Amino acid sequence: MTRIGSSDLDIVPLSLGGNVFGWTADRDTSFDVLDAFHAGGGNFIDTADAYSAWVPGNSGGESETLIGEWLASRKPENVVVATKVSQHPEFRGLRAKNIRAAAEASLARLGVDTIDLYYAHFDDADTPLEETVAGFADLVSDGLVRYVAVSNYTAERIREWISLAEAGGFDLPVAIQPHYNLVHRTEVERDIVPVAEQYGMSLVPYYALASGFLTGKYRTPDAAGDSPRAEGAAKLATPAGIALIDALDEIGQAHGASIATTALAWLRAQPTVAAPIASASKVEQVADLLASTSLELSADEIARLSQASEAAQG
Repeated sequence: MTRIGSSDLDIVPLSLGGNVFGWTADRDTSFDVLDAFHAGGGNFIDTADAYSAWVPGNSGGESETLIGEWLASRKPENVVVATKVSQHPEFRGLRAKNIRAAAEASLARLGVDTIDLYYAHFDDADTPLEETVAGFADLVSDGLVRYVAVSNYTAERIREWISLAEAGGFDLPVAIQPHYNLVHRTEVERDIVPVAEQYGMSLVPYYALASGFLTGKYRTPDAAGDSPRAEGAAKLATPAGIALIDALDEIGQAHGASIATTALAWLRAQPTVAAPIASASKVEQVADLLASTSLELSADEIARLSQASEAAQG
């Protein structure tokens, strides 16, 4: 178990991504994936109110609704649910009034009284940050949200948020959700990690498997796939990208672990990372994700993967 930042949220160090629920995973599959994740010890689920508004026929909130139905059906203990605000078609932006309305809608879909971890999904340049920070603080003081977090914010804006929160006597954000993985490291490690270290925040990285590239499934730039994300993943299959996959494969085999498991274990071992986010659209994928929580790579193995990844940055 690990703890998210300065919060009291104890989690197994892997977050199950809910972006596929209501998209590439239908209701039955979503329930099967959630069942397998929880049965395997997982207790941290990540979603957003906008998931999956991009799917034809969807309007947003489908993932939260499925997770809420699963929570009501299974009544699991000690599950931590994170969701986000700013991108739902009906609740765009981070005005204080909008944040509250969106949070109330998320609570209703999830069927819970309090959101454990509530992210500002994307920065809103049209809203004064003072209003956003105060709006989140009001949700905490009113019991709708336990802890605040930020996603896709620059280091400068995170520091500004923290300064405003300190000046207002508000709780500080406890987590940052950045795009971070073996093929997308530079900006996060240079800019975001120092902020997290300074303020005792945790990173909960998304795209932890680079849209599936770090599973080893896409070894050529024109690799065919049945996933909506296949095209983007295949573009990462450069010579340097393939060399990285080969290194992951070799190190994984030494541990009896898959490429995906090994990639997640590397990410989990990075400074300030509490739990990588990874999704599964098939129940058979869950075991490899969970295996990353107990795979301990040696310092030499971590260094080898870090070196191999330098040339594969995309």
